[in-house]
Amino acid sequence: QVQLVESGGGLVEPGGSLRLSCAASKNIIVFRRMAWYRQVPGKQRELVGSITADGNTNFEDSVKGRFTMSLDNAKDTVHLQMNSLKPEDTAVYYCNAVGYLKGDEFWGQGTQVTVSS
Repeated sequence: QVQLVESGGGLVEPGGSLRLSCAASKNIIVFRRMAWYRQVPGKQRELVGSITADGNTNFEDSVKGRFTMSLDNAKDTVHLQMNSLKPEDTAVYYCNAVGYLKGDEFWGQGTQVTVSS
């Protein structure tokens, strides 16, 4: 079983930045894709962005140009750098990892991000 542990959430003012990290309990080269999702109460979890094993990224339209993702293979960690944060970015952010075998999908426990003055 794989464990994903998120960190880096917190309270930030509008326009500020946060970097979320997701540390995996095994070498992340076993995942074909890692992603960040977010969820607010009463709404479905939505994909924020994803990164493939070879480093290709894709982002949801509302965060393009503000968020970036990167892999740190040495530390088995994926980062989500969030800049120019807006109140509507407030949510619980979840790390997700998908392996190459069918059914291999893992989730972290989530970390709260609150953007407020």
